[in-house]
Amino acid sequence: MTLSKDEILRYSRHLIVPEVGMEGQLKLKAAKVLLVGAGGLGAPLGLYLAAAGIGRIGLVDFDVVDFTNLQRQVIHFTKDVGRNKIDSAAEKMQALNPNVEIVKHEVALSSENAMEILQDYDLVVDGTDNFPTRYLVNDACVLLGKPNVYGSIFRFEGQATVFAYQGGPCYRCLYPEPPPPGLVPSCAEGGVLGILPGTIGLIQATETVKLILGIGEPLVGRLLLYDALGMRFRELKLRKNPECPICGEHRTITKLIDYHQFCGVPQHVPQEAPKQESKVTEGEIEVTEVKEKLDRGDKFVLIDVREPHEHQICNIPAAKLIPLGEVGRRLDELDPEADIVIHCKSGMRSARACGILKAAGFKHVRNMKGGILAWSDQVDRSVPKY
Repeated sequence: MTLSKDEILRYSRHLIVPEVGMEGQLKLKAAKVLLVGAGGLGAPLGLYLAAAGIGRIGLVDFDVVDFTNLQRQVIHFTKDVGRNKIDSAAEKMQALNPNVEIVKHEVALSSENAMEILQDYDLVVDGTDNFPTRYLVNDACVLLGKPNVYGSIFRFEGQATVFAYQGGPCYRCLYPEPPPPGLVPSCAEGGVLGILPGTIGLIQATETVKLILGIGEPLVGRLLLYDALGMRFRELKLRKNPECPICGEHRTITKLIDYHQFCGVPQHVPQEAPKQESKVTEGEIEVTEVKEKLDRGDKFVLIDVREPHEHQICNIPAAKLIPLGEVGRRLDELDPEADIVIHCKSGMRSARACGILKAAGFKHVRNMKGGILAWSDQVDRSVPKY
């Protein structure tokens, strides 16, 4: 394998760095890296790995570009809204560096396909945003002996490390059990500073290049924590857990499992599933029925359990704002015999609020299905979505 005249010019700033040089650039060209996710972390990762000259970059993603992605997923442009992320990302990466081979895996990574997809790559970069896929990527990497370059983000904070490398700890050593479903809000629920994934993604890209080149000190056994508000980095030591079920001395996990079941998360419903199959379940009420109750002047209490800053973005004027974290201590403001309807952004937090009220003895409590997003779609399109 050699570099062409054009490649020598393109990578000239690498070639004059002694730690990289011609030998290192050829290592990058020969490398095969799998990037799981083409979203917030995947955007800077895809661009910088392509720019660095990684020979083959695999992309795993099955999502489409949404307007809400554009605030942080800088590999996607406004014109790409509605387009498959994997096509949008591959196009930008190929335009940046035509010498790079992009392999598209337009699937949801699962226990059925992960081993087959991962086995063709030298290392894996985890740009996912959910616990089932993080455990899946970790276990597949450990079983296949592939390094796992990990990153995660939330609001103003991020973390990065390298798992499953040269006897170092894995994701399960850090998080033996997943958090209870709904305890950790997603970016869609809790938000994220748009610049944050750029910082963490670039750290992951740096670690990826270092591993390929075999230079520097990788983030093995070290968890790098970043606080964007305080503009501070700090580091925690990670130790390999000898009792870890996947990488410990007495391994009990020898094949991939059902990670949605393990994390207590309902499996994603494929996009092609017909919408008419979605029915209101017991304890739920459609947004159109809530509108009819308001129009008729029915006696009921509509409660909004979102945060005050979300309420400022958009709200239903008739709703009483009681943030989810305050519901338990503000029960005395509500009548246990009243007809109560609770809503949030999409229905997740309001479902938890319904559980709190029912456990406290409230008899007539229902969750407004789909939250204020559904209200915007089906009742009042002037209500902005976020």
